[in-house]
Amino acid sequence: MDLNNYIDHTKLNQAAPVAEYENLFNEALEHSFFSVCVPPHIAALAKNKLQDSNVKVCSVAGFPNGYNTVKNKEREIEELFELGCDEVDVVLNTSNVKSNNWSAVQDEFKTFSKISKKKILKVIIESGLLTKSEVIKICEITNDNPVSFLKTSTGFAPKSASLEAVTIMREHLNKEIKIKASGGIRTREQAEAFINAGANRLGCSASVTIVSIEGAKDGNISHSAY
Repeated sequence: MDLNNYIDHTKLNQAAPVAEYENLFNEALEHSFFSVCVPPHIAALAKNKLQDSNVKVCSVAGFPNGYNTVKNKEREIEELFELGCDEVDVVLNTSNVKSNNWSAVQDEFKTFSKISKKKILKVIIESGLLTKSEVIKICEITNDNPVSFLKTSTGFAPKSASLEAVTIMREHLNKEIKIKASGGIRTREQAEAFINAGANRLGCSASVTIVSIEGAKDGNISHSAY
């Protein structure tokens, strides 16, 4: 399986110096990854460095906790696209889900759906913090308010992507809504398992290892978050 075009080569470390992002760009070019996923303050630099390549630029909004107001998230997203981002990953308000405030969740998705009609927007649901029924409910809301992708995780929560979460999402999402798995994917075996479960994109910081010979070594795959 050719994994390169599935991978958003990611660095979202709050203390990473610019030199590490320069290295990220070079790796993305060398290995023809689909995109780089970087913090907002690096977005313009990424666009400048990659503008003559096929590597896309992705950044994040409402990251990593998702409890910004919807209006603030919308402004963040708009600014990131103005800076030249091709895609944006935005974090859903998990507190609303846990409070059974489904009307607020739906309102947030209505805003995201409008943006997704014009731009590639991935909504991070932090599936490792949710129950199976909560993931299914979010999928149902997403079907009524379509977005480009649902994404499993930020990678900052205690639990990241699991095969079960991706399988549930694929079973309950309309086929045109794609899935991004992220968080803890470190080997080729893991990457291929998530793709086989239904993921269309992978968020990885160990991308170079994954596509190398060493990346074929076994890793611990989380089958269930529930």
